[in-house]
Amino acid sequence: MNKTELIAVIAEKAGLSKVDTKKTVDAFVEVVSNELKEGGKVALLGFGTFSVLEKAARNGVNPKTKEPIYIPPRKAVRFKTGSELAELIK
Repeated sequence: MNKTELIAVIAEKAGLSKVDTKKTVDAFVEVVSNELKEGGKVALLGFGTFSVLEKAARNGVNPKTKEPIYIPPRKAVRFKTGSELAELIK
């Protein structure tokens, strides 16, 4: 499901226009993105938690040349499913 399909389904289920739903989805993405950028987390009870994971620097191997390479530290977005969602998809 892509963003357009998601907006259409949410609009139908919520009885809202697609324009209002698009604004809502865009606002949700913006709020979550800004919170993660600031190092925070967003928890949606029963659904899951978005957080930032700090990955340490490490040494790796270039799969083409087999040469060792340095992989710098970075931040990654993590999503941990909530219990209700985890149970639903079993």
